[in-house]
Amino acid sequence: MTERPTPDPGMQGTSGISRRRLFGAVGAGAVLAGAGAVVGRVTAPDSENGTDGVVAFHGEHQAGIVTPAQDRMHFVTFDVTTRDRDKLIALLKTWTAMAARMTAGLEATEDGATGDGAYHPPSDTGEALDLDASQLTLTIGFGPTLFDDRFGLADLKPAALQDLPHFPADNLDPARCGGDIAIQACANDPQVAVHAIRNLARVAFGTASVRWSQLGFGRTSSTSTAQVTPRNLFGFKDGTNNLKAEDPAALAESVWVDGADDQAWLAGGSYLVARRIRMLIEQWDRAILREQEAVIGRDKREGAPLGLANEFDELDLESKGPDGPLVPETSHVRLASAQNLGGIRILRRGYNFTDGSDGFGHLDAGLFFIAFCRDPQKQFVPMQLALARADALNEYIQHVGSAVFACPPGPAEGGYWGQQLFEA
Repeated sequence: MTERPTPDPGMQGTSGISRRRLFGAVGAGAVLAGAGAVVGRVTAPDSENGTDGVVAFHGEHQAGIVTPAQDRMHFVTFDVTTRDRDKLIALLKTWTAMAARMTAGLEATEDGATGDGAYHPPSDTGEALDLDASQLTLTIGFGPTLFDDRFGLADLKPAALQDLPHFPADNLDPARCGGDIAIQACANDPQVAVHAIRNLARVAFGTASVRWSQLGFGRTSSTSTAQVTPRNLFGFKDGTNNLKAEDPAALAESVWVDGADDQAWLAGGSYLVARRIRMLIEQWDRAILREQEAVIGRDKREGAPLGLANEFDELDLESKGPDGPLVPETSHVRLASAQNLGGIRILRRGYNFTDGSDGFGHLDAGLFFIAFCRDPQKQFVPMQLALARADALNEYIQHVGSAVFACPPGPAEGGYWGQQLFEA
């Protein structure tokens, strides 16, 4: 192996500098000790829209949950192929070290794209060289199947971590469901997100293999009051009443698991629900505007509840017009609202997707729905049951993929993903 070049200790800068030169600015020790050190010194966002900043990797909660939603996503699930607990823990430690580096704007390993010598496979695939951190976050979750008898985790499985039931009208593809482990990569540059997942999948060889994955673009919800409400592929604003990072009391009630809920190792974590929802684009595009608005329950241009003027006007389920309730009883927003569900709320974090066509001239496009909640059985399941039974939107969508994962709390500096579980 050839000797690696010495980083330039004089290179100082902000988050917009290249990954290798940023590494030179802070040194290996600072980066491996924790991404938080990098954030505080040289990586505050310096562009007008803040898209090139670094999001702290370590902390009480994992990043990528209440982090202001980035524009791109690469979601992947893995099946663990080893039965050796120590090998799985070793992979989680390796993944954590790589994730801390990549979210800090660095190569997956020190000088990994070129520094391992001409006769060795590079330990970083290199496509993110010269790209900034782009607010990359990496979030891990553990599926129900990880808690079988392979790794001695059966007694630590949370009661809420169960496969979701089959809902009416589900048309699930088993190849797009489940998984032992999930990793969500979100960034404002798609190549940064893909680079992260590619490198994590590469080092998993022999221990875990990719089960299924999904690329997403154009966030379909806002997780911060600083963000405008985005639109989904049906052209409607999506997630107007979503939970926001600036409301810690609501997050504590509906998103973060409490240590007294069930398993102590999950305290400060959350549950991730993923649903791949195919939108029947061509069918929707032939519907008249009045039908579209009645199905959704909102005005298409402003996003206001029907009968009201502004997007953030409180949903009125009582007012009626000559044709019945202003917000139809089968409308999506009515059925999914906290008012209709006895106060149930979830944190939505979905993305649009287009995956070519289906071979019949129809776009394979839709919503990759992601939600975080404190208990999916008490929050997501009753919500989805209400929608599956009566939502007028069901005429225009199909649920084709499904999974649920328990996301542990954030890793401590010097710790690793899932340490609370494996050392419980």
